[in-house]
Amino acid sequence: MGNNEKIGGGGFHHVAMHVRDLETTLKFYVQGLGFRDAFSWGTAAKRTVLLDTGDGNYLEVSQGETNGFDPNGVVCHFALRTDDADKAIAAARAASAQVTIEPRDVQLASDPPTTIRIAFCKGPDGEIIEFFQNELT
Repeated sequence: MGNNEKIGGGGFHHVAMHVRDLETTLKFYVQGLGFRDAFSWGTAAKRTVLLDTGDGNYLEVSQGETNGFDPNGVVCHFALRTDDADKAIAAARAASAQVTIEPRDVQLASDPPTTIRIAFCKGPDGEIIEFFQNELT
């Protein structure tokens, strides 16, 4: 884990993208760039895959809109590692961030099922920041 005392941990956990064609994206990153499928959840139009980039950082890809351009763009948020999502969101709130999702536990329907703790806020330019607790193995 990192050494950022303010948010308890630190470093990027993942960058999340909504893509037009999930299978094409997976082929590019897995076969083309050597990323590894760490795990996935959901089905069909709601499927999400977490790809290990090779150093413990991840790229999260989800099937996005297939009709036209997604007004939110391709990158939808970035996640920072933390060992305490509650502490991290408190630090963000104290720094004037707009909290959009309070800390909560989420059980991912992955194999095996994985429980994480997350919280979200908006940075000063509207960027979406996720605090991601529990390291994936």
